[in-house]
Amino acid sequence: MTGEVLRLGLDVGSTTVKAVVMRGHEMLFSDYRRHNADVRGEMRRLLLDIGERFPDDTLKVAMTGSGGLGVARMMNVTFIQEVIAATEAIEQLNPDVDVVIELGGEDAKITYLHPTPEQRMNGSCAGGTGAFIDQMATLLHTDAAGLDELAGRHENLYPIASRCGVFAKTDVQPLINQGARHEDIAASVLQAVATQTVAGLACGRPIRGKVIFLGGPLHFLPQLREAFTRVLGDHVHDYVSPADGQLHVAVGAAFLADGPTLSLRHLAQMLDSAGEIQVASKTMRPLFLDEAERAEFDARHGVVDVEQADMSEAVGDLYLGIDAGSTTIKSVLIDDEGTIVHSSYDSNQGDPVKAAVAIARDVISALPAGSTIARTCVTGYGEDLVRTALHADEGEIETMAHFRAAQAVCPGVTSVIDIGGQDMKFVKIREGVVDSIAVNEACSAGCGSFLQTFAETMGADVREFARVGMEATAPVDLGSRCTVFMNSSVKQAQKEGAGIADISAGLSYSVVRNALYKVMKLRDAGELGDRVVAQGGTFLNNAVLRAFELLTGVNVKRPNISGHMGAYGAALIARSHAAPGDVSAMMDRDLEGFSVESSQRICKLCQNHCKLTITTFDDGSRQVSGNRCERGASLDARPRKSETPNLYDYKYKRMFAYRRLTDAKATRGEIGMPRALGMYEDYPLWFTIFTRLGFKVLLSGRSSHDLFESGMESIASENVCYPAKLAHGHIEWLLDHGVRTIWMPCVSYERKEIAEADNNFNCPIVAFYPQVLEKNVERLHEPGVTFMDPFLNLNDPDKLAERLVEILAAWGIGLPEMREAVAAGFAELDRAKADVRAEGDRAMQYMIEHGMRGIVLAGRPYHVDPEINHGIPDQITQLGMVVLSEDALTNGMRSTGFARPLRVRDQWVYHTRLYEAAAQVRRDPRLNLVQLNSFGCGVDAVTTDQVQDILEQAGDIYTVLKIDEVSNLGAARIRLRSLRAAAAEREEVSREVDTTALPAPAAGLVTVPASSTPPYTKEMRRTRTVYLPQMSPIHFQAIEPLFRRAGYRMELLEHASRDDMECGLKYVNNDACFPAIMVIGQLINKFVSGDADPAASAVAITQTGGMCRATNYVGMLRRGLRAAGYGDVPVLAVSAQGLESNPGFKLTPSLVHGAIQGLVLTDLLQEVLLRVRPYEREEGSAMRLYRRWNTLVREFMVDPSYSPTEGRRVGFKWLCRRMVGEFDELPLLDIPRKPRVGVVGEILVKFQPDANNNVIGVIEDEGCEAVMPGLMGFFLQSLETGQWRYENFGLDRSGRYLKRLALWCIEQTQRTADRALAATNGKFEVPERIHDMAARAQRVISLGTQAGEGWLLVAEMMHLIEHGTPNIICAQPFACLPNHVVGRGMFKTLRELYPQANITSIDYDPGASEVNQLNRIKLMIATAFKNERTVGLKQWQSDFDTASPLGAETSSPSSPDISIDDGSVGSAVR
Repeated sequence: MTGEVLRLGLDVGSTTVKAVVMRGHEMLFSDYRRHNADVRGEMRRLLLDIGERFPDDTLKVAMTGSGGLGVARMMNVTFIQEVIAATEAIEQLNPDVDVVIELGGEDAKITYLHPTPEQRMNGSCAGGTGAFIDQMATLLHTDAAGLDELAGRHENLYPIASRCGVFAKTDVQPLINQGARHEDIAASVLQAVATQTVAGLACGRPIRGKVIFLGGPLHFLPQLREAFTRVLGDHVHDYVSPADGQLHVAVGAAFLADGPTLSLRHLAQMLDSAGEIQVASKTMRPLFLDEAERAEFDARHGVVDVEQADMSEAVGDLYLGIDAGSTTIKSVLIDDEGTIVHSSYDSNQGDPVKAAVAIARDVISALPAGSTIARTCVTGYGEDLVRTALHADEGEIETMAHFRAAQAVCPGVTSVIDIGGQDMKFVKIREGVVDSIAVNEACSAGCGSFLQTFAETMGADVREFARVGMEATAPVDLGSRCTVFMNSSVKQAQKEGAGIADISAGLSYSVVRNALYKVMKLRDAGELGDRVVAQGGTFLNNAVLRAFELLTGVNVKRPNISGHMGAYGAALIARSHAAPGDVSAMMDRDLEGFSVESSQRICKLCQNHCKLTITTFDDGSRQVSGNRCERGASLDARPRKSETPNLYDYKYKRMFAYRRLTDAKATRGEIGMPRALGMYEDYPLWFTIFTRLGFKVLLSGRSSHDLFESGMESIASENVCYPAKLAHGHIEWLLDHGVRTIWMPCVSYERKEIAEADNNFNCPIVAFYPQVLEKNVERLHEPGVTFMDPFLNLNDPDKLAERLVEILAAWGIGLPEMREAVAAGFAELDRAKADVRAEGDRAMQYMIEHGMRGIVLAGRPYHVDPEINHGIPDQITQLGMVVLSEDALTNGMRSTGFARPLRVRDQWVYHTRLYEAAAQVRRDPRLNLVQLNSFGCGVDAVTTDQVQDILEQAGDIYTVLKIDEVSNLGAARIRLRSLRAAAAEREEVSREVDTTALPAPAAGLVTVPASSTPPYTKEMRRTRTVYLPQMSPIHFQAIEPLFRRAGYRMELLEHASRDDMECGLKYVNNDACFPAIMVIGQLINKFVSGDADPAASAVAITQTGGMCRATNYVGMLRRGLRAAGYGDVPVLAVSAQGLESNPGFKLTPSLVHGAIQGLVLTDLLQEVLLRVRPYEREEGSAMRLYRRWNTLVREFMVDPSYSPTEGRRVGFKWLCRRMVGEFDELPLLDIPRKPRVGVVGEILVKFQPDANNNVIGVIEDEGCEAVMPGLMGFFLQSLETGQWRYENFGLDRSGRYLKRLALWCIEQTQRTADRALAATNGKFEVPERIHDMAARAQRVISLGTQAGEGWLLVAEMMHLIEHGTPNIICAQPFACLPNHVVGRGMFKTLRELYPQANITSIDYDPGASEVNQLNRIKLMIATAFKNERTVGLKQWQSDFDTASPLGAETSSPSSPDISIDDGSVGSAVR
């Protein structure tokens, strides 16, 4: 062919490969195929196919896609970041498009093109992508195309969580089991994908204008496109769905293909000759080291526990147990001796009723003469439905059925672990009674269906998959992460040459690790006891069983009927409840004429509008599911409400039961308040104040899923908690109803209720979130709309009155009038709380009179919102238990009910109540506590552990329910019924033990687990080494020698290894933030690994004292040390405020002065190193110079009077001047300045390379210059805000002067370094004064935002953008509460202020996908080059395989040779 050059674009995705050959805009060839994880083989076949079409042509080639990096390296062709490629295709082919929505196998992207380009990509979650749609289709026994075809015929939509493929399963499975139409489920799945993409990625930037759909799923599934049009509603009217949308990214790559023209044969040969890649993934111990181990294992598990006989020999009464599980159905028929005479185990094919009827028919027809079924018991997910259909005699909650079976098989059992299709249950037994029950509620990475999905994707049957795993020689370490991202790990391992056996064994380890860390939260194998029963279908897999034994070090018992244990337990229960002469009602059921019909309707009895599924059977009986309360299931024309007291219901009504002023009386106009977050606590106060002042107060309507969707496109952070997400909808509601003035204050401090509490903060979200609403809800900026979100302190009524006079100045209100209104407001708030307390007393009385149990449903004030609690309180009353709220027990208390201090720092008001309520529950045997925990609530990582400790110390059962935007009541109901059954059983036991009346509650204070590590004493300074975790390699180099100078034996733990991280996951609550897991893991692993002697050691950790969780790391560390068996190791908690007293440690003036000098010097060293390293003429010269100056600084810290290296005394001034001077003189390449990339974020993930996957190295390897603000600002920010806190909160009355003095002193020291930098005439940047940073930040955010990095983060981003670094990585731990506000919450405003801003937020977490993080960083850097339009783009294009260690490329982009370094040396400029 002649004419224009041919260009080949290759797009390697996570599941497919795409290829196009273009001549100009004409497509000459295209192909789209699945690679089934064999990327290299499929690419070779594809190249040969293209070669047949173009045998003699040479082409310019470019590659793109999430899986293309490594292959591009092998073939030595240009690599282009996929979003850049897609954007190029659109700019050339569809220039008028405004927004691109693209879905791939594991990624979702939204690209905004006009007015300012901006790109978004999914981060730590792959819910709502193509792989997710495939998973959901499997559940409905179809494929993606079949799912789409079903969705085309839908009538109803159900809310389904697409945040997580596994959560969605837990929503879909009950719908299947309840008989919902498959058409409706299919459409609901696609709707969930659209909702997740918009809510998770739009993040505050609405989708408007012309939208184009790209990627396989959107191309092949028209109903998915329909779902997006439904979600985007009236906002978008123009959609483009190109005929080759699935190839667009490949087309863009072809357009950008540059460089030499190559023949296809040459490319295929390059792939062949690239050589086998060595396995780089970490491997684990083989399941069996030798044949002897295998033989011992087989012998131990070959024992028969339960006798089985033939049904034909059965006589007399028989007892049938049916276990209708989420994906399978099991049955067991036993005789009076407990021998099994018949059993079955089948898939329920999505219809448990049909499967159960078939079982009943088979069993009844096979009964021999002289035998009958005396009683039938049903358990499992489908219990209610199957019980009604078969006329079974009783139902039992599955956890109790499993426990009964385990008791029979293994008398004296201490733990039962059951891993089923998509649920895990862990039942702990103490003295023959159920002690605690844990069920996975948030994530089922690690259930049976997880293994099944993987077996299927590898084309293996799950049994075969398990068998080969047993023979693995090097099981791959796949971590313990989300199912969809595990796909990436598995594919990565396959690319590295791992075989199916090693992957199978690795997955078995992962299943067990998930069970151990996430569900059982096991710190020590001793907690399991000595008789452990493993059951459930997943344990039939020998590889999983063996992995469990290896990881726990416990030999477990797997009964020979492991998969039937639920059904066996149900049969045993039926036998125990049967009376002589009984015949099961099922025997009379006409099973031949059995038929079933299901219909849907919406219950209108209250505002919840539950979607009911009514199943009607041939005999007229019916079963209603989907209802939250018993009224929905009632057959009466006007169902009556339950009389059982429900404090949640009462409180919801009481807190908002106010009548607003009429227009005539509202002399000062109208003001709106959103029914969200802090309003659930303080609405009586605000309503009364504003009504007294003559305002008509308008409250937004009730929360609902529709209300959530109305505000979701302004949600700035996809993993913020649901209560915060709902606030967006409430603001929209008020605006829709014509409200022009809205009041939603930022309340940092609530009233202190318990005198002994450590502080009275609100959580960072309640305190700061109104700022996020103000920045992200566009309609709040319309003319005439006023949104008031002032920072207030409710603990000082006088100051509050003064502040309100200032804030409401426009209405001309005097201080006397305001004081009166404030006093009336607090009086009304007290009245409301007294009413809740009185109602609580009435509920307790009712409970005693009716001999009932009470559940203290402990949560936050906003958990009384039925949309947030999903009707859990109604579920509890349906189970015949009284619902109390935590404040019904604690309102009116002014002093604590237990001996303090607690292990945690008790600093949040809502949580103080939790601890006090838990202490009261301990005293009353009729009460149990259930804690509600919103998904993504970081604070609860602290509180749940403490509440659990308080309860379990007294042998009480602790239950926590995780709730989310999706109402999956199935898991909650299992937990609640299990709790009720376990509590009832305990009562039985206690009655048998003690026949007298229950003891009266003990007088005096309850003792709770306190901070029980010994203090750090003066003697220990001489005898113990203090270990310090690494937080910032450059800065912490100076700390160790400084403390040595002061007489402390201190050792810095330089690196955080993978083992440290595993140790952290084991001993720290997995919902805690990444820095906690990392630093605590480092410290504990020092002892676990045997590297340190606990008797000669202490550990140090810092405490910030603010409202962020970091203040509580010390409590987590103590709990972890005790759990690991090192409770005697002293913990040295270092804080500027002196939060804890340590007799052996004192912050002396000389220590503080030395620390300030060390901080200035190390900040200076970081600044000069990062500035020159990307331009060094001789590779490694900058690092050599760094090592010299690191030594000099360390010597100065040990002894300021003498430097061994220099052989003389060196002063602080000399160090500053010479350091800058020597770096200034380093020979550099004479090239233009590279694009600068700033790194800001949470202090640990910003500075610690082990936490951020060496982000500085990545930036430099990509051909950019890294800019990182120093550490000093973190310490100066709280000094700077002393005056602000006094003016706004009435705090720091005298402290502000001390802060000002301290700030002045530090800045004097800093000035020396600043002068040295200034002398280089702009080569090095002089840091800005903190006062100027604060002034700049206030254009965007209030200085009241003080948690974590607080307002400083915003100030740093603004400084970077204004000083030539518009490209920024904001590094944060997954679910970091302050960063939802100061990070993502402010991006929209920053982009409006600075259109050139190119910011990406990267979540770091032990389970986050590194490939995904790299892809997003590359996208940001590609955009940086595109914006600069420099020659750098060409340099950037030649890339590294994400699997290889990041090294420095020393040769030209066309050369495949690469020299690898340890990542500490930046790349030479090409």
